[in-house]
Amino acid sequence: MNFEAYFSDQLEELKDAGNYRVFADLERHKGNFPRATRHDAEGNESEVTVWCSNDYLGMGQHPNTLNAMKEAIDKCGAGAGGTRNISGTNHYHILLEQELADLHNKEAALMLTSGYVANWAALGTLASRIPGCEIFSDSDNHASMIEGIRHSRAPKHLWKHNDVEDLDRLLSQTNPDVPKLVAFESVYSMDGDICPMAEILDVCEKHGAMSYLDEVHAVGLYGPRGGGIAEREGLMDRITVIQGTLGKAFGVMGGYITGSANLIDFVRSFASGFIFSTALPPALAAGATASIKHLKQSDMERMRQRKNVRLLREKLDSIRLPHMMNESHIVPVMVGDAKKCKFISDLLLDNYNIYVQPINYPTVPEGTERLRITPSPLHTEADIDYLVNALSDLWSQCALSRAVA
Repeated sequence: MNFEAYFSDQLEELKDAGNYRVFADLERHKGNFPRATRHDAEGNESEVTVWCSNDYLGMGQHPNTLNAMKEAIDKCGAGAGGTRNISGTNHYHILLEQELADLHNKEAALMLTSGYVANWAALGTLASRIPGCEIFSDSDNHASMIEGIRHSRAPKHLWKHNDVEDLDRLLSQTNPDVPKLVAFESVYSMDGDICPMAEILDVCEKHGAMSYLDEVHAVGLYGPRGGGIAEREGLMDRITVIQGTLGKAFGVMGGYITGSANLIDFVRSFASGFIFSTALPPALAAGATASIKHLKQSDMERMRQRKNVRLLREKLDSIRLPHMMNESHIVPVMVGDAKKCKFISDLLLDNYNIYVQPINYPTVPEGTERLRITPSPLHTEADIDYLVNALSDLWSQCALSRAVA
């Protein structure tokens, strides 16, 4: 087989379909989020405004976060020096896990290298090592959850997205004595919709099932202390496992799970994705701890972000640009064509110095291609006006339909 030709052909197919991913070469400006310097292929530099960052609250640039990281580097140096089991557990890791357990009102927490690894390791370990366990997974669950479930090799049942009746039906058809785990998310990252959490938990409890909640797009953003949708709804005590990330609203890097002391110790003791991974650098743990502490007592960032989300939606409505309605901070502007979606994204970057990454298949279904916009508390009203006017110009250039008035 001519491997190089095969690789080339596959890449050309992606490009022809408009689904080839091109990375924007950005250099973020310390203390000046959402500004960044863009380096293009010709070696030119330009200042851009980032509109698609998962650093939802700008905490990756917050003085508390940066100062904590600098202090940790000065104290401990760069890397952790090993896996958590072999010399890699630093005191900053312990402090972070205590902070996370407190955030979610759980007995214990376990930090992993990313949200992806946290889902893969936790779901894969729980479902494979609990004898006879079967998993009930929301059909729109993230790729990391899907991979963890696949890795477990446990029987899997897909229930219709956010459809509590379908979940109840599937659980009712299963042997009552079979251990069951229900996996779902609070905020779904591409559509921005929020699950009916209380109703899902009612069904879990009715059938004696464990509940596994992915809160990665909600932690820091919802609840009086940033504990997520579960905290906002007063439901944390009813959830078996709450999983989250340090790389989005908390502005740093890493993933984690929280739960009972025994459950966390079980995953810690058996999950290969945890056992054999080098621990996160102490500076990252210190920065995440500082960010979490700040957002536990500061609501200002969340309030400003929600104000900007409302303002952007109002201005999009005023020019009739189609955007998916939801209750979250994620604003999907719907294009519906892969090539046009990438074309608009390229023109926004090249002609308007606005960076919004196109979201195409396989991240979203074909025909639902979109620009996924995430307003932050640090975008200004002038930024919003400039973005909306640019989108309006390009909508007309591409002859895209507008929403019905």
